[in-house]
Formats: sequence, structure tokens, C-alpha cells
Amino acid sequence: ARQGAHESADGIEKLRTAAAGSPPALVAHYLECVAAARRMSGIRHAYPGSPWLAAQLLRPQDRAVCCESRTEAFVALRRALRDAARVSCENLDGYERLPALLPPVERRGLVLIDPPYEDGRDDRRRIGQALEAALRRFATGVYAVWYPIKHDADTNRWLDALRARLAQPWLSCELWLHPRDTRVGLNGSGMLVIHPPYQVDAQLRETLPWLLQALGVTTAQGGWSVESG
Repeated sequence: ARQGAHESADGIEKLRTAAAGSPPALVAHYLECVAAARRMSGIRHAYPGSPWLAAQLLRPQDRAVCCESRTEAFVALRRALRDAARVSCENLDGYERLPALLPPVERRGLVLIDPPYEDGRDDRRRIGQALEAALRRFATGVYAVWYPIKHDADTNRWLDALRARLAQPWLSCELWLHPRDTRVGLNGSGMLVIHPPYQVDAQLRETLPWLLQALGVTTAQGGWSVESG
């Protein structure tokens, strides 16, 4: 779990304060996971990353494989998931490893692609290639790709091209806390989902505006969107 009093004060603690009322179901569930992470770690300001969250949500019949190419990050990942049942961690390039994992023996599954975007152009290229190859091997899978919003035109151009290239049912959801047409820093985040689960769009339309308000961001500064096709 990550930690940091300053970061948590500007993020998760605002959500916890706002959730004293009646938060959306997705937020309530997330905050339950955060509370569990803090109890387990003993760190007051801890908040879990996506691998830990995924591990907590596994059902008895589920399993997960987490790939991390950087050795230092892999060591931290393995340590964070050391007590997680049915989870294996591999110090490998996730793009290269993915084809061998598909199709899963269960014939159902979710692939989460969460790149560092240290070289944004290369990651965007590899995401497209990985999704095309994965869909050929596992055509019915659910694929979720996290992406940063750093410049509106660049983000939209890439998404439009990728969605047209894949030609699959999709959903894009975004939340931005700063004007999305600036190249300075991280303005927001988005998730592209191929074969989105039923009714997830309705849940997101309830959750995203609540998050924006809870974080104290005005609509003149930030915003949210849910699109599908």
C-alpha cells in the first residue's frame, strides 16, 4: 500500500469525509478496501494500489497473474501481495507475457493494462498491438486500459484511432481535475474498456460526478465523461 499524509489529505481523505453521507456503491466498496489495507498495514495514511485491490476482490474460483518488468517495482509488488491467495507475480514484460496467458482455462477473464507511460508514444503503440493480438486469442475477454490525460488533442486522437482499429464494443470513462488542454502535469485519468460489463456505464455516471464534487473541483476547472460505442 502506498502512503503519504499530504497525498492522502488531497485525495482519499476528502473522499472519506464526503462519504459520511451516502456515497455511490462503488465508492463505498472502495473505501471499505482502503480501511482494510490500513488495518493490515498499520499505516494510518496508506491506500492500496490496483494489484492489491484486484487481489482482495478475487472469488474462491478466481486467480490472477500480475506482471511487472522493473525489478525494483516487482519486488514491491510481490511483497504487497505476499499474503494474497491465488495470485502469482512475474518479473516479466506484461505485453510480451500476455499472449501465453490467453485464452484462460476458465474461458472468462479481465485483462488490466496499466502502463507507466514513461515513453507515451511507445506505450500507446504497444497497447494497440497487444489488444489486437489478445482479441485474436481471446475474443470475448474484457480488456481495461488506464491512460493519463495530459493533452486533450493527443488523448482524443489516440483513443479515436484505437477504438476504430479494434472495432469492438467499448466504453471510455474519464475524470479530470485540471483543464485538459494543458501539457503541464497530469490533468486527469481515463479508462478504456473493451467489452464493458453490463450496466457499468450507469454506475460510472453516478460515481464520477460524486468524485468531482467530493474532491472540491468545480466544473469550470475539471469534469467527467462516460462514452460508449
